[in-house]
Amino acid sequence: MAGVKTLQAAIEAILFTMGESVELSKIAKAIEQDVQTTEELLQDLMKKYESKNRGIRIIELDKSYQMCTKKEMYDYLVRVAKQPKKYTLTDVLLETMSIIAYKQPITKIEVEKIRGVKSDHAVNKLVEYGLVEEVGRLDAPGRPILFGTTEEFLRRFSVPSIDDLPSLNPEQLEHFKEEAEDEAKIRMDI
Repeated sequence: MAGVKTLQAAIEAILFTMGESVELSKIAKAIEQDVQTTEELLQDLMKKYESKNRGIRIIELDKSYQMCTKKEMYDYLVRVAKQPKKYTLTDVLLETMSIIAYKQPITKIEVEKIRGVKSDHAVNKLVEYGLVEEVGRLDAPGRPILFGTTEEFLRRFSVPSIDDLPSLNPEQLEHFKEEAEDEAKIRMDI
């Protein structure tokens, strides 16, 4: 039989990993102990967490147990949650952002025509990241939203203004057109 410390470590691992309440019987089965022994191990573990200056505790919820943060730690969690989040710009987001940057103001539908696929998620993510924003409404049926880049976009990409975005030389433009035509032919053959 495994020692008490090993069994309690296993219980901690189970509760931490699951992130939600776990039934006592499932914990007992996982650590290969009877329900009564498992409950005693849990109660002892709960007392240890309460008596020490720890940020977490184990709570009992109708014969289930869950590891959670002590309420005294809430302020620390709020401070972390308020910190700016880092984000990753995927190829899809970069492509969508480039289209908006060079064609602004532009509607989502126009972005989708250029990309050839739905762009709701990409545009919404760029808005969430503060790189793109609503800059008005198109004077057309349905009054679609026009999108443009933000100051944050300029700051992140070290561009003083939209007018300073790099322009493509004619050779690059021709190369991109050829690539797009080749890709379109391949898709048509499939």
